[in-house]
Amino acid sequence: MSTVADHKIVRNSTVGTELTEDKAKLLAAKLGVRQLKNGELLVKEGEADQTLFILAAGKLAVTSKDAEGVEQAVYTMKEGECAGTRAFVERSPRKATLRSLGDSTVYTLTPADFEALLDVEPRLAFMVMRALFRVTHANLSRMNQETRELANYITKTQGRY
Repeated sequence: MSTVADHKIVRNSTVGTELTEDKAKLLAAKLGVRQLKNGELLVKEGEADQTLFILAAGKLAVTSKDAEGVEQAVYTMKEGECAGTRAFVERSPRKATLRSLGDSTVYTLTPADFEALLDVEPRLAFMVMRALFRVTHANLSRMNQETRELANYITKTQGRY
């Protein structure tokens, strides 16, 4: 893959759902590109890195430590998905570790590069923030549904599982 972000991939990502081709090109120009080999670490849980990641190609394993400190699989990211929305928006430490499954290409957006868009392309910045809200809302909805299903399972089995 190229060392320059492809605007078509950006436009087809969860971040670019409502971007025009021109807006996607502007955003792609702000993105960094990381090439990862199988097993390579992108970011570690607890780190202060606040970069937003868009998976351009490949897969990423999302893991998090449980109460005993053992790393547990949480999710496998697919092409077009983004990660790090909370750290990016809130400027808080990472809540998960991201590691490449096979070779992967990841587009990166730092808060500083994003904020540079605010003065020159405020509409683009607004569309990106709206997309990040949609991603966060979808994740929250999925987690709420899983919680309801688990509570229903426990209730129906009187806690025997």
